[in-house]
Amino acid sequence: MSAANVSVTVYGATYSVYVRIVRIALHEKGVPYDLVPIDVFADEGLPPDYLPRHPFGRIPAFEHDGFRLYETSAITRYVDEAFAGPALQPRDARERARMNQIIAMLDNYAYRPMVWDVYVQRVEARLADEARVAEGLEKARIFLSALSDILVAGHWLTGAEPTLADFHAAPMFALFEEAPEGAALLADFPKIQAWWERIKTRPAIIATGA
Repeated sequence: MSAANVSVTVYGATYSVYVRIVRIALHEKGVPYDLVPIDVFADEGLPPDYLPRHPFGRIPAFEHDGFRLYETSAITRYVDEAFAGPALQPRDARERARMNQIIAMLDNYAYRPMVWDVYVQRVEARLADEARVAEGLEKARIFLSALSDILVAGHWLTGAEPTLADFHAAPMFALFEEAPEGAALLADFPKIQAWWERIKTRPAIIATGA
């Protein structure tokens, strides 16, 4: 599909990990899009017309030529399959399964401890809950150890080419690294640290960083 004929809108906030994941996928595919600000933490609440786009009141929501979608993994897979550009999912069944496994691990075992328990408490909170930071770091260590164990040879999480797993992980790691304890913990996992140093220089990661 020609970029000139694309009409894509992402609804969400630049601070959101999951909005950034979608934006990274769009940048990697070379798909232009409009970002409509939706702040889920606004004092006045969500705009009334947003709930039809996402009945659970989360971000992001997505629209392409009248086709509405929510849930980040559904959106990124659609972006990969609906538009021309480099493939963001492996063709090989085992590599694709590994990609899906890593994405599920990130959602279930990394996002809350790395982002909410470590980054938010250490970087954003006025007074950190130290017990929560410590618990988050322990859970993050378990996740990083498990991820390190399943990494295969290659520059990226699933092999020789970057996939949706890499782009799902990057925004979480970006915030985690901002906490001093997060950066120190990453250094304990050389394979993951090397991956992070590579991916954070990609144009899509840089372009969506603010």
